[in-house]
Amino acid sequence: MRMADISQTQAMTAATQTIHRHYQRLLATRRLYSLLALAGVLVVLVFALLFANDASSGKFIERLPYLFDFIKNFVPDDPFEIVRAMFDLPSPYADGSFKYDYEVGRHYLFGTGLYAPEYFYEMLVTLNIAFASTLIGGLFAFLFCFLAASNLGVARPLRWGIRRLLELMRAFPEIVLAGMMAAVLSLGPIAAIFAVSVHTVGALGKMFFEVVENADMKPDDGLRAVGANWFERVRFAIVPQVMPNFVSYFLLRTEINVRASTIIGAVGGGGIGEVFRQSIGRDHAAKTYAIVILLFLTIVAIDQLSGWLRRRLVGNAAFQFGA
Repeated sequence: MRMADISQTQAMTAATQTIHRHYQRLLATRRLYSLLALAGVLVVLVFALLFANDASSGKFIERLPYLFDFIKNFVPDDPFEIVRAMFDLPSPYADGSFKYDYEVGRHYLFGTGLYAPEYFYEMLVTLNIAFASTLIGGLFAFLFCFLAASNLGVARPLRWGIRRLLELMRAFPEIVLAGMMAAVLSLGPIAAIFAVSVHTVGALGKMFFEVVENADMKPDDGLRAVGANWFERVRFAIVPQVMPNFVSYFLLRTEINVRASTIIGAVGGGGIGEVFRQSIGRDHAAKTYAIVILLFLTIVAIDQLSGWLRRRLVGNAAFQFGA
């Protein structure tokens, strides 16, 4: 081997060693930062637990060993009581109390002997709140998103105002809005629909205008070149591109609103959440477990249906990691 080749090999080896040392230093620094971040999280967690303990008059940490005692002691008389409670069937344990009055909750249909079980009916009320809220919120979000997008030539003050309005509408949780509207509209599904709709406008509006801003503007440029006005450009150049993603976000928001409607029901918004609060507050184990099972099955069914529809619209690639 010639001397020049040996010198070049030694130089490359030295350079490689230098790069390796730099890499080791960077790796050590990264590990140090990770450990410091983890330590910071642990410190915050400890202080949070101490604060919770003080706020609970010193009983939080003391009662932690008994965390699951409620579930252990909260059991029905027999497993079939859950089925009887779910379908409003007479109970052999009936003693005239509210605990076993399953038949009282029946909703008879059209004056006949056919009935809808109470919890199925209340679940339908909750789904109605969620679907109505998503439709109302989706409609207004669709109208606002084009005015909030920065690539459609909307006047800056108007765009700024629409974005701030959307931020305000999603700033408050649905349960806070429901509490505010209950003072105006009284308790019930109307206040729940209003609260969920307002939050849906803010959340979907942001998602929608971000989709619009990522749309291909070449069709818009073509329509602008032939003299199309703003509405025509939005209708024929932007909407066809963004509609699949809009529908996907709409379905995703429907799933979220079903859960939100259940929570709002627990504070007087009607539906399955309200009867759940009553049953668990009265220590009615069979009714509570029947509602929990019905909720679980309903949400799983909605999630699966929504996921299937979204895959049909945007394709499986959108659900794959790194796609």
